[in-house]
Order: sequence, then C-alpha cells, then structure tokens
Amino acid sequence: MKVQIPTPLFSYTDGRAFVEAEGATVDAVTRDLDRQFPGLRFRMIDEQDGIRPHIKIFVNRVQIRDLKMTLAKSDEVAIIQAFSGG
Repeated sequence: MKVQIPTPLFSYTDGRAFVEAEGATVDAVTRDLDRQFPGLRFRMIDEQDGIRPHIKIFVNRVQIRDLKMTLAKSDEVAIIQAFSGG
C-alpha cells in the first residue's frame, strides 16, 4: 500500500515522500517500513508500542490511534509529523 512520509523523515527514505509497504495492520506496516528503512519506526512509535505524541497517522484521511487497526491493500496511509520550536 502507498504510505506518505513526512519531510523530516525523508532521510530514512532516500528523499521519497511516498513509499510502498505491506501489512494487515498499521503495526505491521510500520514494521515493514522499518525493515525497508531501518530506524524509521522508532521515530514514529515509542518503546511501549504507542504512537509518539508528535506523530499522527491517517488511514484514508482519518486519524487513527490504534496500531492494531486492520488495513486493506487499497488503503492509503499518511504519516504526519508536527513541528515545534520557538
């Protein structure tokens, strides 16, 4: 399935904004992304398998909070990273 990567994580995907990943759940997709792009999952998912506070994950334009959500091959996943600073 098509996964949109936020600009701050382009260094993991060789500058690509969109990549392909496989998985029956959001968790499986993030693990497949990490297999393809080592270290990427840690930037999105914490040590307790929760979505990091500055990351939002959308499936078909609807924000999800549960990594166990099942996916279809036709689904589109967008990972959005908040910017902060001062």
